Amino acid sequence: MPEPTKKDDGQPEENVAPVSGDAPSENSIEITPKEAKVATKDTEVIVTVTEPEAAAAEAPQPQPIIIVVTEIEPVEGEVTDTRPIVTEPVENGHNEPEPTRAEKLVEVTEVKEEEPSTSKVPAPSLKKSAKTIVTPLKDKDDDVTASTPSPPPPAENGSTPKKLSIDLPNDSDPESTRGRKDSVWSLGDGQAPEDIDKQIDSPPLSTLLIEKPQGGSITVGGDISFVAKVEAKDLLRKPTIKWFKGKWMDLASKTGKHLQLKESFDRFSKIHTFEMHIIKAKENYAGNYRCEVTYKDKFDSCSFDLEVKEIPEGSQSIDIRSAFKRSSEGQDDAGELDFSGLLKHREHKPEETPDVDVWDILKNARPDEYEKIAFTYGITDLRGLLKRLKKTKKEEKKSEAFAKRLDPAYQADKGGKIRLIVDLADPTVELKWYKNGQEIRPTPKYIFEHKGTQRIMVINNCQMSDDAAYSVTAGEEKCTTELFVKELPVNILKELEPVKTTVNERIELECEVSEEGAKVKWMKNGVEVPTGVRSRYRVKSEGTKHWLIIDDASKDDTGTYSLMATGGTSQAHVQVDLKPLKILMDLQSATVLLGQPLKLNCEIYPGNVPGRWYKNGQLVQPNDRINILHKTKNHNLDIESCTIHDAGDYTFVPEGYTQSLSAKVHIIDPPRVHLEALNVQDNTVTIVAGNKLRLEIPISGEPAPRVVWMKGERVILDTGSRVRAETFTDHTCLTIDVTEREDTGNYKIVLQNEAGEDTACVKVKVVDIPDPPEAPLVTDVGGDWCTMTWEPPRYDGGSPILGYFIERKKKQSSRWMRLNFDLCKETTFEPKKMIEGVPYEVRIFAVNAIGVSKPSEPSKSFIPLAVTSEPTMLVVDDVTDNTVTMKWRPPDTIGAAGLDGYQIEYCIEGTDEWIPANKELTEKTRYTITGLPVEAKILVRVKAINAAGASAPRNTQHSILVKEVIEPPKIRIPRHLKQTYIRKVGEVVNLVVPFVGKPRPKVNWLKEGQPVEQSISIRNSDCDSIMFIRKAERKHSGKYELSVQVENHIDTAMLDIQIVDLPGPPQAVKIEEVWGNNVALDWSPPKDSGNAPITGYTIQKADKKTMEWYTCVEHYHRTCITISDLVVGNEYFFRIYSENMVGLSESATATKDSALIVKEGKFPHDTALGLYHAKSHSPFPSHSSSSSSSSSRSSSHSQSGLQLKNPQYNDRDFTEPPTFTQPLINTFAIAGYNATLNCSVRANPRPKVIWMKNKIPIIDDPRYRMFSNQGVCTLEIRKPSPFDGGVYICKAVNDLGEAQVDCKLEVKGGFTFFELMKRGVPLHLIDKYMNESKTSEKSESEKKGSN
Repeated sequence: MPEPTKKDDGQPEENVAPVSGDAPSENSIEITPKEAKVATKDTEVIVTVTEPEAAAAEAPQPQPIIIVVTEIEPVEGEVTDTRPIVTEPVENGHNEPEPTRAEKLVEVTEVKEEEPSTSKVPAPSLKKSAKTIVTPLKDKDDDVTASTPSPPPPAENGSTPKKLSIDLPNDSDPESTRGRKDSVWSLGDGQAPEDIDKQIDSPPLSTLLIEKPQGGSITVGGDISFVAKVEAKDLLRKPTIKWFKGKWMDLASKTGKHLQLKESFDRFSKIHTFEMHIIKAKENYAGNYRCEVTYKDKFDSCSFDLEVKEIPEGSQSIDIRSAFKRSSEGQDDAGELDFSGLLKHREHKPEETPDVDVWDILKNARPDEYEKIAFTYGITDLRGLLKRLKKTKKEEKKSEAFAKRLDPAYQADKGGKIRLIVDLADPTVELKWYKNGQEIRPTPKYIFEHKGTQRIMVINNCQMSDDAAYSVTAGEEKCTTELFVKELPVNILKELEPVKTTVNERIELECEVSEEGAKVKWMKNGVEVPTGVRSRYRVKSEGTKHWLIIDDASKDDTGTYSLMATGGTSQAHVQVDLKPLKILMDLQSATVLLGQPLKLNCEIYPGNVPGRWYKNGQLVQPNDRINILHKTKNHNLDIESCTIHDAGDYTFVPEGYTQSLSAKVHIIDPPRVHLEALNVQDNTVTIVAGNKLRLEIPISGEPAPRVVWMKGERVILDTGSRVRAETFTDHTCLTIDVTEREDTGNYKIVLQNEAGEDTACVKVKVVDIPDPPEAPLVTDVGGDWCTMTWEPPRYDGGSPILGYFIERKKKQSSRWMRLNFDLCKETTFEPKKMIEGVPYEVRIFAVNAIGVSKPSEPSKSFIPLAVTSEPTMLVVDDVTDNTVTMKWRPPDTIGAAGLDGYQIEYCIEGTDEWIPANKELTEKTRYTITGLPVEAKILVRVKAINAAGASAPRNTQHSILVKEVIEPPKIRIPRHLKQTYIRKVGEVVNLVVPFVGKPRPKVNWLKEGQPVEQSISIRNSDCDSIMFIRKAERKHSGKYELSVQVENHIDTAMLDIQIVDLPGPPQAVKIEEVWGNNVALDWSPPKDSGNAPITGYTIQKADKKTMEWYTCVEHYHRTCITISDLVVGNEYFFRIYSENMVGLSESATATKDSALIVKEGKFPHDTALGLYHAKSHSPFPSHSSSSSSSSSRSSSHSQSGLQLKNPQYNDRDFTEPPTFTQPLINTFAIAGYNATLNCSVRANPRPKVIWMKNKIPIIDDPRYRMFSNQGVCTLEIRKPSPFDGGVYICKAVNDLGEAQVDCKLEVKGGFTFFELMKRGVPLHLIDKYMNESKTSEKSESEKKGSN
């Protein structure tokens, strides 16, 4: 069975198949072969089936079924001591426990014998007696006290063995145990008293080690080997082994000159041998080591000790205070021992022996005095000193109050909890707990427990503030301890990558850790890399990334570089090459039969270069079966008898070179199918239809055999979409993504390779789900609900129907929604919470023990409908002697069925009979009830009618008396009619004058005491009177009198109407005087002012040569003017227009004479007029007069000796492309009121103007009128509706180009719900429009309130 995937929090991730919305989710059955067995008395097989529970909010889909076959073998041995394993609760966000297993964890420790005082025997001669210690693993979540084990007694020969184990803050669990959810490993000793006498009920999980490494003792500089063996008779793959020193240091990254790891396999005995060689041991190599072996879900480990004795002659004295100096102050690893001096072999300067023996002081002092002593004598690492102090044998005085005291120290992880236990001799003694001398009170953090004579204090959620000295007093006696809280380690996220380069190249090693700003150490071959100013190495860090940079690499830079963090170590090899290597004879690939000898040889130059042999990247070490020879240029590798594991890629690597020689060795072995690994009866596998089947069968053979899967005569290919066969190195796999009924049958496996052939058969049985039910029937429909029924499915899939799932969807949608999360046992259901007016469809799923069927056919679509709410604001609008007029407002809630109309009913007071007032429904919200008796009292009610029926009625609160009431008339003159009403000739005059009065008043119009003309149309109603003149004339001007009379009551109003027209031209325009370049003009006002005051005059001039008129002055108010800046030598005519509020007169009055502008003093013979020359001829002279005039001027010019040369001027080009001088502006319009859009454009020639709405041209649409006058473009929208809103574009085009502007028009208010329904507007657009209208009205009311 595949190992669980690890999550970020270190917990295994459960294999849960994803659940889809409609289709059944894929379930997988994975069958893995049995693991290796160990010779035991009984073998108990536990099969655990894990099915995740369905979520409460989703339908029960077929869940993945995981079959775990675990074989448990008991280990026989002598139980000497029971050591608890501290189990901490796993907080991974899941409350579901792991599948229950009867598992026990086996830990093997070594009990060492005391050595004779004069014994100096080499390490291989020292034998240690090993005893098996079986430690049961608790299934509960109770935390067992993690006490520190007492150190073993020192040797009697006076040579104290040194165990300098490096304990950095990363005391995290081994990697092999992080994926286990049932336990957390700890190296703490001791056990709760209540667990000492418990017997071992269950065997351990597995035992892989058949030979475990034994502890040993050597002197400094000696060599020692440790051997571990694993039987691989039933193992399909090679197990994984790890060597550790202490709790966390993985020795795989420490291999080198002093440490070598080797592994081999004996094909005949089926035994893996793993060896660890320590060469030239140093003092700091002493300590506890651990060997861990894992294979899939099996795990085994063994601990052993190594003692390194000093050579008496070379022993050096070590100052205890200098040995316990902290490695670095303020760093993450501050507080740990610094052994860098020993590792780097630095010369220590001899220090003076302290005058005071700190050890004796600490041994005799109380724990609460440790800090004071450390401060007095300069001890900065109090924790390290206490660790050493615990290992010293201390005589304990018998206590009268305590049967068992607290341990000297405890250790807990940050965020975990710890239990401090004391055993009282007298349970009645009062007990108090203290922290740093202050008494501890019971809180959720500190919990006190009593178990018999035991007194327990539990500290929850340990933090760094809990790192303190704790004490407990029983009467007058007191015992103390210290708690050390360990911070979480810094883990490595991205490993270092190996680098191969040449001399003088740049080397850059990159690593990423889990914490920003973490302190790390760079090592080269186990020695810290110097990073000073003058160092060749540069260290750079950015966030969580760290770099080691070597700018100019040399041969000496070759080595293994590692980055050490508190949570682990990452290393990579850097290879710097030298000169090229000449290959005289390369390695040759070979094919060898199983059990035959193998010989590989090659020749290289230079011949004195040693090298190493590698197989599949792992170093090959010589042994009894493998012989490695090197003679001058020849390098040979000889294997006496080949095994399957000898096949692979062999590489010979000359030392110091990047070049390598490679060859492939192929071992031939007959194929075999291992069907017994399925562990199913009769080789039959049962699977539920629709689930995923993955059938893994182990195979063997060398070379890898060709595998063919067959069902009958059909061959199953690996490229199949649903059914496919896949072949891997050691197993073949049949995968059916979605199993069907047709997949039932026998499947044949055929294996072939060069050595032979093998076949096997597997039977697959598919169990199906029920057929879908028939389409459901909808029997009843309400406003937001319906009732549906259906029939059970014809085929139940071989299992009784457990219930049904119901889904619904909108007819236009493709998304189905589940209506019930609990199975419906009946064949009827009532869906609710539907949207009124929307068509729906429903369907059914049938569910049995196997799974959920396919959906049934959808039902016929149905629409939930409901009646409207009652009409609102029913009031009396008018009452006469025999009629009553009622008005009301539409219902607040109309619904999707719309509103067909209203039914009005009345009831005469004193009776219960309601009489319909209207035979047909009325769509208006105002109705007059006729035929009522005079002075009768009636009650009125109104109902809203739609397709769903009649709403609740809205009744009048009081009875209505049928009798008309006289109301005096009152004319309400609009504000714009209270002053003179001015209109132009030809315009429409439409005056609406509202009034009130009952009964209906009599209306009369008079103009200056006379009846109005017949050309004026008068229309009267109950509430207003309208005067309409289709085409106004000036004779319509005057004062009009409106009188409204009700019986003897009368009211009058006066309206002044003025019809204006263009004025006539001015009179008697003449030139009064000409002097210099100035001309004085005078004229009289026009006879006809256009019935409006003259507002000004416009004066123009024209040169007699061209007769082109130019405006000199506009809007001039006086009747005389002086025109200046005239050109000398030109002769001018002048004309004048009159102007009033309507505009300029249609014609102008021109001067009869012209004015000649002459230069002063040039014509002495013209003394009669001086400088004034006015010609008495028409502004448009005849040819004869013009010629005579010109001849006279030319003669005069000739007399004066001057000649006039007329200049030539080029015509100005006034053409230009369209340009908008005034753009369109975003506009808000009110529905039902005309709206206009205006802009101005300048272009020559005149452009063509095109109006567009939403980029669609507006052509021949009666709702729009387009105007263009003097470049001003206007679009008028007649009575717009909300659907006339949008983006309007005005586009101008001529021969020189085009331009356009746009704006947004938004129409507010307007139509009622009924009007929109009548126009055929879709319901969703009506709903959007009504919501926007309400929102805008609310915002406007808020603005008015704020103002």
